[in-house]
Amino acid sequence: MPAPPITGYFVHPAALVETSEIGEGTTVWAFVHLLPGVRVGRNCNICDHCFAEAGVVLGDNVTLKCGIYLWRGTTLEDDVFVGPNVVFTNDVHPRSKNTNYTLAPVLIRRGASLGANSTILAGATVGRYALVGIGSVVTRNVPDYALVYGNPARQHGWVDEAGEKLLADGTGRWRSADGQRTYLETPTGLQPETV
Repeated sequence: MPAPPITGYFVHPAALVETSEIGEGTTVWAFVHLLPGVRVGRNCNICDHCFAEAGVVLGDNVTLKCGIYLWRGTTLEDDVFVGPNVVFTNDVHPRSKNTNYTLAPVLIRRGASLGANSTILAGATVGRYALVGIGSVVTRNVPDYALVYGNPARQHGWVDEAGEKLLADGTGRWRSADGQRTYLETPTGLQPETV
């Protein structure tokens, strides 16, 4: 298999890509199906056996590992990592052949990572740089920089942009293990403290 081109984007011959909205530097591997109306940013990596419906939006530098299915209303912002076999939903009350449904969008914010085999409930937002542990079931919104895992997923601490656990410093702030960065709690999670 030849290496992906440096300019433009690469689509494996065994992929079915029905959208032209794909950013430069993106790679689309075998057995991927992207329907018309999917938007894919720059420098994304979409691994084997992924599917996306119309209305799905991927930001720049998104990684989809194998076996990811993205349904209408799903948005992954820049720098999101989705581990293998993560499950997304978009209907809280699914019924076969129901034409009277309301979709509940899923939003995965910038820099968040979703561990392998986790499940994201319709309508949930996973905050910026949050880390969802392997096999977790996310049934509600996840704050920015939160570390969550379990079924249902519950918060077990905070992480930094690299996914490293943050430490309480005794002053109501959180700091990185190397002591170089501090974070303040806000109503939506943590916020990096400006110096």
